Amino acid sequence: MIPLGGVYEIGKNMTVIEYGEDIIVIDCGLTFPEDEMLGIDLVIPDTSYLLKNRDKVRAIIVTHGHEDHIGALPYVLKDINVPVYGTKLTLGLIETKFKEHRITNAKLVCVKAKDTVKIGCFTVEFIKTSHSIADAVALAIHTPVGTIVHTGDFKVDYTPIDGQVIDLGKFAQLGQKGVLALLADSTNVERPGYTMSEKIVGETFENLFGTAKGRIIVATFASNIHRIQQVINAAVKFDRKVAISGRSMVNVVSVALDLGYLDVPPRVLIDLDHINDYPDDKLVVITTGSQGEPMSALSRMASSEHRKLDVKPGDMVVISATPIPGNEKLVFRVINQLFERGAEVIYESLAEVHVSGHACQEELKLIHTLVNPKFFIPVHGEYRHLKRHAMLAESLGMPKENIFIPEIGSVLEFTPNSCKVMGSVPSGRVLVDGLGIGDVGNIVLRDRKHLSQDGLMVVVVTISRDNGDIIAGPDIISRGFVYVRESEELMEEARKTVKLILNQCGEKNITDWATIKSNIKDGLRNLLYEKTKRNPMILPIIMEI
Repeated sequence: MIPLGGVYEIGKNMTVIEYGEDIIVIDCGLTFPEDEMLGIDLVIPDTSYLLKNRDKVRAIIVTHGHEDHIGALPYVLKDINVPVYGTKLTLGLIETKFKEHRITNAKLVCVKAKDTVKIGCFTVEFIKTSHSIADAVALAIHTPVGTIVHTGDFKVDYTPIDGQVIDLGKFAQLGQKGVLALLADSTNVERPGYTMSEKIVGETFENLFGTAKGRIIVATFASNIHRIQQVINAAVKFDRKVAISGRSMVNVVSVALDLGYLDVPPRVLIDLDHINDYPDDKLVVITTGSQGEPMSALSRMASSEHRKLDVKPGDMVVISATPIPGNEKLVFRVINQLFERGAEVIYESLAEVHVSGHACQEELKLIHTLVNPKFFIPVHGEYRHLKRHAMLAESLGMPKENIFIPEIGSVLEFTPNSCKVMGSVPSGRVLVDGLGIGDVGNIVLRDRKHLSQDGLMVVVVTISRDNGDIIAGPDIISRGFVYVRESEELMEEARKTVKLILNQCGEKNITDWATIKSNIKDGLRNLLYEKTKRNPMILPIIMEI
């Protein structure tokens, strides 16, 4: 077993299971860039190991349709085109993603909970679980060495919106037969007790909708079909029309309606273009932007940049999500803007408008007890989550030596009675910037950081090929360093310094351009730091005629 993502981090989930000449891959997700990854759009796992062993890869199995589990598929399948197994809604979302990337030759295999499929030497069972997206499954992977149970992202919800309860009986049955290893979701391991049922949010919506006098705007994750269903149910109860805003929300609602995962009475959904045809107290808008993303629909509404909808006094805005770690500033900026525009804003700290899709401690204890594995590997979390999950397993009686916290790329080798870390494989992060995949690395990021912090100075000089005299320049162009028109004195000193360096090079018969450029950089760097205490990037350009 080799985790290529999803450990020591949130997101980018990908786990490789290998036996003999067969490999299956569980999930194929992405994560979003950290603050210092300037200009980067997405981060996906490094799949060098899979590329090297592409003849062994039999399938990719997806546990559910969240971006951190399906987002890297369009990039990975271009190089490793193998069948993708998933449930109906998961494959519907994947197909939408493939259309955007113009992938037409992917083989998608639809499965449902309780199905069993044979892939190479592996037999994979799909187990019904609850999560913040419909159609989530756990996996029981029967290998020649023993059974591995992978929970995927899950929680134990006894009153799910779709009425399909997590199949605890199957986990117990597997535990009775004997499980070699358990890989379990660690996202909420720090939280005691149980995760609240999704139904709680529906009750809150009904209470809020009953008191609202104007328009209601609900921001939530586009993938949370059950949450969207509950907004629609509350809207129907109070005789309101529902409009959808935001590209990802429109896409997901469209797929969910086509596949029968949303139950919407006739004439409830209206086009966003027609919201002005209805009185404010008859309208609900479901939108993206619950994480404060700068280009999302809610952010544009809050800053009056949305083409079709402006937030105004009397509107109630419900942010039905909790900020993902790192997004807090963005979310609170949007909340502040909404308040400034006169809206009433309801968010998680004010009302129960969001519940997590991940299991808390008591639910994790239940799964551990039912599955009763020989070995335990916590996954889906940063190191603190994995460590706390390991401690929780230990508190339930699991021997410490049977718990493994793998790093990305670690190779865990199992026999029926042992587990050892046997080295590692190439792994890490591949950065996606526009159409470029992996062409931006640490050096480019370092340059971007340098440019963003200190700016750029370009020095252009034309010299004679015959005698090395300066024919034109030096001309100095500054971007993001100083405003040239207000820094004439500094620019003049910089020109004099460059001329002086060029004359010195001429006197010493230095004709190597690399040396001349290096001398210009060093001389200018010293001058600029002395005068401004800043270190702009310096690019000398020498032309010879």
